[in-house]
Amino acid sequence: MKRFAQVGLLVLSGLGLLQAALFTDAYLRYVKEGMRPLLIGSGAVLILLGAAEAWSAWRPARPAGHGGRGDGGHGGGHGHDDGPGHGHGYGHGDGHGQGDGHGQGDGHGHDHSGVPRVAWLLFLPALSLLFYAPPALGSFTASREAPKAVAVVEEDGFDPLPATSPLPITLTDFTQRVQQDTGQAIKGRTVRMTGFVTPADGGDGWYLTRILLSCCAADAQSVKVRVYGVEAPAADTWVTVTGTWHAGGTLGTRSAPVALDARGVEKAERPTNGYTDALPLGP
Repeated sequence: MKRFAQVGLLVLSGLGLLQAALFTDAYLRYVKEGMRPLLIGSGAVLILLGAAEAWSAWRPARPAGHGGRGDGGHGGGHGHDDGPGHGHGYGHGDGHGQGDGHGQGDGHGHDHSGVPRVAWLLFLPALSLLFYAPPALGSFTASREAPKAVAVVEEDGFDPLPATSPLPITLTDFTQRVQQDTGQAIKGRTVRMTGFVTPADGGDGWYLTRILLSCCAADAQSVKVRVYGVEAPAADTWVTVTGTWHAGGTLGTRSAPVALDARGVEKAERPTNGYTDALPLGP
């Protein structure tokens, strides 16, 4: 890869990171919100490295050195007496060597440390950061992995639920209340949750889903609540669902299904940071 291409790759990558993290919210499709300062710093460093590489390549070259392998730099008259009456001297001191300045290389002054042509493909992700934002993770990802394991809440660790009806609640909190709250506070309560639609394989219902990140998109996990009683909207549609717990098993234990009998479904705007399990907005 030529040196100018290396400079271009560094600068493009840096500009792409800065655009995604500094001027838009596109970075939230890759990493958690808390990683933003690191992305901005990384983008700035890449641009500085590209500038330094460009300066190194284009700065004026130093004058060629003297004194190669020649025999210049010393001159001496060598007198020869060719015979009677003939005496003449000649010298080899022309003041410069015969070195060609190329050291012990191949004598052509070229860098033959080749880079595979496939290295040029590195420009594709760099350009994509600038001109193309990949779609956010959605139902395709969620349908191909098991639901996120919800942390176990210690006994007596649940606070009383507010008297608000319908009750805004996250999918994670709903799951914990259904399977771990032995006080069964969720029983009979009308709740509201927001997520995106994931089709269910076989049987009735569909899933209200949230995708959560521990660090970046590579470690994404999903939390799901099965919804019964209403027809499924199109996959990946963000909705707010109102309903009550779908009875089954023993509430407050692992035998209770994490499911909802829906009374209403409304379309909702995708949150700016869709990789969190947040409370629904609005009334």
